[in-house]
Amino acid sequence: MRARGSGGKVVPIDERGPVPAELRRFIWDIQSMVELAESEREILMIGSDLLSRLLASDDWLPPVFAAPEPAAGRQFQIYRDGMERFCVVSTVLAGGAALIVDQPGVWEIAGGVAGSIERRPSDGAVGARLISAGAVETLRSGRCDGFRLSNAHDDRIALAIHVYGGEIGRLDRRAAGQKGAPFGYANDQSAPPYDIFSIQADIRD
Repeated sequence: MRARGSGGKVVPIDERGPVPAELRRFIWDIQSMVELAESEREILMIGSDLLSRLLASDDWLPPVFAAPEPAAGRQFQIYRDGMERFCVVSTVLAGGAALIVDQPGVWEIAGGVAGSIERRPSDGAVGARLISAGAVETLRSGRCDGFRLSNAHDDRIALAIHVYGGEIGRLDRRAAGQKGAPFGYANDQSAPPYDIFSIQADIRD
């Protein structure tokens, strides 16, 4: 969606809305944690607690970052760190849909928002885990080259939020069972990811 600004220039309308307070606080705390933590273990432990607190609240995820695509899977970038130390991403899977994310060398904290997502190594190895609403999973870096994320149900969407230890947008993501070029984030011009300038205002302890 676009509107005409000053001078007749066409500019995108921001469909995200203001950063919800809970999401603002979560991102601020994650950034502080990444800056101050002394080890990856500490990042995963503290980050898991922060994500659990976020999932306990409602209405913190702008709908534009949770919009499904029929019979498909997609990922939205919610927050982009200017130094690429981490990113916050949502995964939205239509009923029965799946996608593959290659993430070698990247730690991850993932939590279920709605439905259930099965995560298993994309090479078919054993070790599937189910991420249901409210549950939080962590993954150390270097554990696996890629994962297949699939909706455990055919009749409802599944939604999860991830904090990746790097800019996952530079890695490959593919719709499961399809060949061709990797796809990028599903964000369009009207819903770019938030950045430090979006969240730094009105942060109070």
